[in-house]
Amino acid sequence: MITNLPKHVAIIMDGNGRWAKNRGLNRVKGHERGAEVVREITTAASDIGIKFLTLYAFSTENWKRPKMEVEFLMKLLDRYLKNELPIYMKENVKFETVGDLSKFSKTLQKTIQHIKNKTKNNSGLTQILALNYGSRDEIIRAIKKLNENHEDINEQNLEKYLDSANFGDVDLLIRTSGEVRVSNFLLWQIAYAEMVFTDTLWPDFNKDEFYDILKEYGNRDRRFGGV
Repeated sequence: MITNLPKHVAIIMDGNGRWAKNRGLNRVKGHERGAEVVREITTAASDIGIKFLTLYAFSTENWKRPKMEVEFLMKLLDRYLKNELPIYMKENVKFETVGDLSKFSKTLQKTIQHIKNKTKNNSGLTQILALNYGSRDEIIRAIKKLNENHEDINEQNLEKYLDSANFGDVDLLIRTSGEVRVSNFLLWQIAYAEMVFTDTLWPDFNKDEFYDILKEYGNRDRRFGGV
């Protein structure tokens, strides 16, 4: 039994390309397998009682990747969301996003909004995909909104204009693939998060390892700067 669950888990899903390369496959095969793992981990998080799960799906820097790979990722995202809708409804999962969606095609934006509308009344886990997301970009956009509304710049006011305003701070950050960095992901929200870095590539990540990490989190002493 896992006790002391985090309310908000964030995951940097890294290693799709290396997973494919290790098997002599095209990188897109890694992304396809990675999408399957998203479903498994989302379901596992929902089953155990996590409230918010934020997944780093596409960063503001990912546009620098080869054009064909970016185009495939856009099509994969559109297909993934349409395929997941029945599962969202079955699992009572609410779908949300963080990031600047304006850079996506109108078709993809329409799909994203459709899934949000369909799941808005679900009351279980909220799955949040970080799409065209960069934390520095998010903070700058929040500051601009503060200025536009002539509000004082302080923590409370800034937080209400962040993309994550309705989801709160992150309790546990996980990064797969062995890389030990946060890559411009939820910099504000992870200020006091517990962090776990695993060597497992994202396509090999599974619910058993996820639950092991949750157990480790439960044994940590979070002091938030205190003693």
